Amino acid sequence: MRSRLTLASIALALLLAACGGAPAAPQAAQSTQPQAPSAQGADAYPAMQCTSISAPRDVTYFNRMPFAPLSDADWARGEADAPIILLVYGDFQCPTCAAFAETLTRLQTQYPEDVRLVYRHYPLIGTAEQPLNDKAAQAVVAAEAAGQQGMFWEMYDLLYGQQAEWVNLDADGFTEWLMEQAALLQLDATAFANALESEELATLAQAAWNEGQAQNLGTPPFVITNEGPHGGPIDFDSLDIILRLKLLAERQFNTCPDMQLEPGVSYTATIATERGNIVVELFPEVAPFAVNSFVFLAQQGWFEDITFHRVLSGFMAQAGDPSGTGYGGPGYAFAIEPSPNLQFDRAGWLAMANAGPTSNGSQFFITYGPAQHLNGGYTIFGQVIQGMNVLGSITPRDPSQALGLPPGDRILNITIEEN
Repeated sequence: MRSRLTLASIALALLLAACGGAPAAPQAAQSTQPQAPSAQGADAYPAMQCTSISAPRDVTYFNRMPFAPLSDADWARGEADAPIILLVYGDFQCPTCAAFAETLTRLQTQYPEDVRLVYRHYPLIGTAEQPLNDKAAQAVVAAEAAGQQGMFWEMYDLLYGQQAEWVNLDADGFTEWLMEQAALLQLDATAFANALESEELATLAQAAWNEGQAQNLGTPPFVITNEGPHGGPIDFDSLDIILRLKLLAERQFNTCPDMQLEPGVSYTATIATERGNIVVELFPEVAPFAVNSFVFLAQQGWFEDITFHRVLSGFMAQAGDPSGTGYGGPGYAFAIEPSPNLQFDRAGWLAMANAGPTSNGSQFFITYGPAQHLNGGYTIFGQVIQGMNVLGSITPRDPSQALGLPPGDRILNITIEEN
């Protein structure tokens, strides 16, 4: 059944916030409890200074694209109000299209409420002088014939999923194969066979080829979002990252948080993980911007149900990105606040991760031991006062070494206590 589409977007909003430098050699944590740095009480904290990097995006491409407008004439599956819409022009005989169809199925399985697929035919028929895919047009006719009986997507799945079975058949062999699939789908065999000979459907397939050529679609699959044509990677791992960041963008803040720290008040954070609690004393007088942002994000639920996405034994455990990709941030950035009185000389320091001196966001890390090469480049804004054993039990995970890693250990939430 064909269904009406709503507009949505897909974007890659990268804020790389990984700790720089090679991991230090694992060293044993110091046996003595680190002490909080001494600092003079502040009469008033400075106003939060940061830069908003999350701007409204133009997501109206579907309204002005040079292709046919989205309509009930399109085949679509997925939630009508899904925030991510992929418009795909494909050819059933194209091997890359078949692989991409499998990727799309995986994405829709992983994000059942977030991804909607709109499919249009672009069969590489070619010309009489230069024919291309010899069964591309017949495959379009078969899918549309099944669609007449409410089984378009079932035939779509068979054509792509079992492409290897029919791609080398001749025309008669392909017709026989299609009739076998129609029987498996319990279609009306006579109606399906008549539709395979339909001049109307043959014309539809030819028109799809002609339109693709007129629009210079190139080689399928051709993918469009409502921010424009997608010219990036189409493998599962890459698209998974892109979709996670798109979903994160729905939560980002377009303005910097106000300064809400109060002079004379001490702040403690409890990081509740699935392995236990880690309690951290925060240093507002040393790093007011980092602490203020951390407190703000914790109170907004930013850290709820996120993962330790980067955990390097002997070095540090990193979290703070709800997308779990290591590229996500809160939509704003602020500068580092290094203190000459604080050095990366021990385990248990809580610090901001960054990709440069003005790129602090929401990602943070806790050290497992000395990491002197980080001195001066990262803001230390707290220390673990309870739960180093919990921190030590977190599963190592290095996304720089492989894609498609299983999720890391989860942070359930972070709560802030003021005294």
